Amino acid sequence: MHKFSTRRRFMALTGVGLLLGTRAGAQVVAPAIQRNISSFSAQRWQPHFASLRNGAILVDTVSRALHFWSEDQAVYKLYPTSVPQSEEMTRRGRTSIVRKVIGPTWRPTPSMLRRNPALPHVVGPGPQNPLGSHALYLGWQYFRIHGTQDERKIGRRSSSGCIGLYNRHIAELYGLTKVGTQVVLI
Repeated sequence: MHKFSTRRRFMALTGVGLLLGTRAGAQVVAPAIQRNISSFSAQRWQPHFASLRNGAILVDTVSRALHFWSEDQAVYKLYPTSVPQSEEMTRRGRTSIVRKVIGPTWRPTPSMLRRNPALPHVVGPGPQNPLGSHALYLGWQYFRIHGTQDERKIGRRSSSGCIGLYNRHIAELYGLTKVGTQVVLI
């Protein structure tokens, strides 16, 4: 009904513009565009974790948001993310952080090399590294929460399976987490 009333209003204003002349119509037919700048909101940890032992990370692949709770509940953080390009590349379930690396080295997965044999086999730390400044390695092979050098990817389906954050956000999250932090991807 909202779209219909908006369309009806547009048509009515356009008609008024035609009756009054194009200049008046141009002034009238400039409806305000409403944009939702944040499609995600705060979550509670209780539906997803039995406790906050070692802290907890919830990644919501639908809203493209990462939630972090500290073990003592003193810290709650909410970050926008990039998520896998397709459902086939998306892994869901429970895991944990098994390793933390500042200045990670990137190696394409075997499936990435099959899709694009021209990829470099290794990219060291630096501005060309797709993992950004920091990486949190998960208990699943090839899956990480990491930064990105290409910030246009955040908020989009743009990864080959990992969860991407702005470099400033992964640096902050890196400092808040430890090996053993619980992770749930939904």
